[in-house]
Amino acid sequence: LIFVHSRCKLRSDMEKVVIVTGANSGIGLALCERLLTEDSQLRLCLACRNMQRAEAARSALLTSHIDAHIDLLHLDVGSVQSVLNAAQEIKSRYSRIDFLYLNAGIMPNPQVDVRAFFKGLFSRNVINMFATAEGLLTQQDRLNSDGLQEVFATNLFGHFLLIRELEPLLCQSGHTTRVVWTSSSNARRSAFSIDDIQHRNGTEPYSSSKYASDMISVALNRHKNSQGLFSSVICPGLVMTNLTYGILPSFFWTLIMPIMWLIRIFTNTFTLTPYNGAEALHWLFLQKPESLDPRAKYHSLTSGLGTNYTQPRQMDIDGEMSEVLFSKLLELEKVVRRKLNERNSEDKAHQQYLRDIE
Repeated sequence: LIFVHSRCKLRSDMEKVVIVTGANSGIGLALCERLLTEDSQLRLCLACRNMQRAEAARSALLTSHIDAHIDLLHLDVGSVQSVLNAAQEIKSRYSRIDFLYLNAGIMPNPQVDVRAFFKGLFSRNVINMFATAEGLLTQQDRLNSDGLQEVFATNLFGHFLLIRELEPLLCQSGHTTRVVWTSSSNARRSAFSIDDIQHRNGTEPYSSSKYASDMISVALNRHKNSQGLFSSVICPGLVMTNLTYGILPSFFWTLIMPIMWLIRIFTNTFTLTPYNGAEALHWLFLQKPESLDPRAKYHSLTSGLGTNYTQPRQMDIDGEMSEVLFSKLLELEKVVRRKLNERNSEDKAHQQYLRDIE
């Protein structure tokens, strides 16, 4: 029995532990499939908001990887309490983390300037329009239950808080941990303001949040590389996922998909499928962190003949601004934790009052 227990513990210590947020569909699910194909012995954790869909994703993965070790974790990165609960669960399950893929994201209520869309569709700017949605796409954001802008909370702050909570596992002496952010070609400096990091006063919260994640990745490398944590950013290219399909009515996609496949012959940014979009995420899994450029965004690209490859491109990042953003997120973390503690205390007091009057 002692021998068997020792072998099991040794195997557990040797397994790579990989956590993927937003893993139940799209790029996240495609990444999980590719990782299990690459390394069938890794311990994969699907961190998802919808557990029913997470279970369906797990079943689908086990169909093609019968002996895979796949865990499920309830995590809504748009909720501070959910992030704290999930982090506590992670720390109780695992002794370390090898890869933390920060893939979950939202783009609520996207609105397209239809006139600009059709004008761009028949112009020289058509490829850039599809690739970046610059001047074309806006969203209607709202406050969540924590008093934070929903897109900012889900795409950036929730992941930042998760990293902060998991630092004991992410920053271990003698061990290297990789944090990988799924960014976007829509991440633009022009959409971000350091004086309005939650993008309360703008109409492009998605672009702002993704540019902010690019900056935080740079800041994390500056602060945490010496502790064994290395952060990278990827761009999946133009991928058809649930998020993308939500931008336009279905009949629009039916009309323009043939055009998009035609354009793909002339550009490498139209990855189109989640499998292709996960190329850079998978490629980073195979790289040594010391060989990577901390200020580069790694792009998933697909040639006209369907060949997938990864290419680094320098990000338009101001180092000083990234430090200011990092400090502001730390301050916001203190405020949010204090408010949450106060709210929990009030809830406990109310529950005690109800018990007393029964």
